[in-house]
Amino acid sequence: MSDLPTSTDQVRRRGAVAVIERQGTLLVIRRSQMVVAPGAFCFPGGGIEAGESEEAALVRELQEELQVVVRPVRRLWSSVTPWSVELAWWQAELAADAVLVPAPAEVESVHWHTPDEIAGLPGLLESNLQFLAALARNEFALGLQ
Repeated sequence: MSDLPTSTDQVRRRGAVAVIERQGTLLVIRRSQMVVAPGAFCFPGGGIEAGESEEAALVRELQEELQVVVRPVRRLWSSVTPWSVELAWWQAELAADAVLVPAPAEVESVHWHTPDEIAGLPGLLESNLQFLAALARNEFALGLQ
């Protein structure tokens, strides 16, 4: 008998996504040319490592991508991408005086946009459109003005 997982019991890849609001806008990044989906716009975040909590992954990924410390506040939503990545969407807080410094290997640029502006960004990842649609349906609240 093999110890290798079969297609029916393989562990699904998981990711944590940060939703950070500031003055009615949300933080989005443009992915670097050196990662999957180069140049795409998305909310910041990344993979959850084995044995890591969603919150710990969120803190680690934002530190790696933008050199900032965030505080996970609450889990807002979850989704599964077409590539079977299970995403946990977390509302997170960032200090008002935090300076976002993109890690060039992962992040090309940093932007603050309203949900409507984000929906119109070129190359926005599909999971991000689904999140914005859930937000518009009031499946959760962010406190946007």
